[in-house]
Amino acid sequence: MEQRYRWKNKQLREHVQVLDGERSPTILLKNATYLHSTLKKWLQGHIWVYEDRIVYAGDRLPELTEECEIVDCTSQFLVPGYIEPHVHPFQLYNPQSFSEYASQTGTTTFVNDNLMMFLQLEKKKAFSLLKEFNALPYSMYWWTRFDSQTEMVDEDTTFSNGDVKSWLEHDAVVQGGELTAWPRLLEGDDLILHWMQEAKRMGKIVEGHLPGSSDKTIAKLGLLGIDGDHEAMTGEDVYKRLIQGLTVTLRHSSIRPDLPDLLDGLQEKGIDNYDSLLLTTDGSTPAFHEEGVLNMLIKMIIDKGISPIEAYNMASYNAANYYNFTHLHGMIATGRVANINFLSSKENPTPVSVLSKGKWVLKNSKPVEHNETIHWEEHGFTPLSLDWNVTNDDLQFSMPFGIEMVNGVITKPYSININPSTDELSTDHDQSFLMLLDRNGKWRISTMLKGFSDRVKGFASSYSNTGDIILIGKSKSDMIAAFDRMKEMGGGIVLTEDDEVLHEIPLPLSGLLSKKDMPELIEEEKTLKTLLSERGYKFADPIYTLLFLQSTHLPYIRVTQKGIYDVMKKTVLFPTIMR
Repeated sequence: MEQRYRWKNKQLREHVQVLDGERSPTILLKNATYLHSTLKKWLQGHIWVYEDRIVYAGDRLPELTEECEIVDCTSQFLVPGYIEPHVHPFQLYNPQSFSEYASQTGTTTFVNDNLMMFLQLEKKKAFSLLKEFNALPYSMYWWTRFDSQTEMVDEDTTFSNGDVKSWLEHDAVVQGGELTAWPRLLEGDDLILHWMQEAKRMGKIVEGHLPGSSDKTIAKLGLLGIDGDHEAMTGEDVYKRLIQGLTVTLRHSSIRPDLPDLLDGLQEKGIDNYDSLLLTTDGSTPAFHEEGVLNMLIKMIIDKGISPIEAYNMASYNAANYYNFTHLHGMIATGRVANINFLSSKENPTPVSVLSKGKWVLKNSKPVEHNETIHWEEHGFTPLSLDWNVTNDDLQFSMPFGIEMVNGVITKPYSININPSTDELSTDHDQSFLMLLDRNGKWRISTMLKGFSDRVKGFASSYSNTGDIILIGKSKSDMIAAFDRMKEMGGGIVLTEDDEVLHEIPLPLSGLLSKKDMPELIEEEKTLKTLLSERGYKFADPIYTLLFLQSTHLPYIRVTQKGIYDVMKKTVLFPTIMR
């Protein structure tokens, strides 16, 4: 970043001048009942905001108010802006559209995954994009991946020591991980261990990814440097992590809506101290967020009978404490960034007004537009440009076994019991053609997919873990038609039937992300889910199905850039074929 410090010396002097009565605050919040996060009490007082910072919170009123917006907060309750500590900001939406939407319900600080940028952009363009994000009226931080969570042809080059360390050293990066490659770490991967050590040296967090891990595994990873984890699925899982000294992020997401069970489990385990607990929606797909982001999780906690103060701390102060930035976030107190939510009652976490970086993004229940422009194409997020085609010669399926969906994201091998050499498969079964193609057209891997649908004829997606192309369907001609339309619109998701396009979601940012605002994108995704469900897709989240077909941090078999991959044996069963 060009400015290493949050505020320049000149700005800091101006902040003091406000207190000395030499300069007017920009906003005065009078007669406020506000949550003090460390005292865990509701206090009465006045809050002075100057530009993007709280310069005072207490009993005093400013001497000078000539250039000040004065807001009487009588009958409202003020809490810190909510902090989402585990954002995957590329689930069709993009970091700008998600943060803008989330801010409307009080989530104004984000700790974001960098995977898509790491895989799709050169470092210089990625860092220039971070600078643009920093200018938005939301607080954006990042984590850097140490692995791709799949089997990539050139992973050693992509995740080079130099690039990973450059990300770690970036001022906007507060975390290493999430560490999906922890089995490699335990098997002796010293480069990952070196990156973890570097993160520690810089005072940054290392986040695990430990579903189903034993006490011994959690302890070993704690010794190696893991600070927290978000994969607990039961109260027992939470307890195991807390006992080993980890911070635990309670998850409620589109594929793991676990929070009610986790809260019941906390009660069963007698866990009544919440200081080491955070909250996340873990990169849920658009429609899951129809009613907001962390506000909905806080409401679930309050409805379970847990103190509202503890609930608000889980969504703000606890996360700021975990990331070592309580001097900036998670509190309504002198010196903090002015991220403040205005509530109608202590029990209703959906705000009526929101200040983010000292700017109104919601006021009296009405959105306040700021109209910032992100120059996506300048930074490398251009429409997908493919100079190759899919032909019938590509659509050859002769594998002895295919991939069966156990649920929306877990897949296992199965023996193919039909003739896959026909141009169109019967709708009497739920087996479909499946192909992964290199986005540059150099290779392909073909097999059968069982359990996706019994009536989807053609489906194409440039949205995937690595940005390579996924084709699924019963009809080879419809699969080609879907690919052709996806190519024509510069990337996206296309559903076809009888050579007609039934639905499409344009993804003009590298074929991965939409430019549309969240409400419109939510409707597009809901329509896709409905059409797929009507054609036999029986799981909750087709977007995550696309994302995780390649993801080797989940069992048991995956389709990757290297070929069909056995996760448990860590071997390629069938390699990709050059086109």
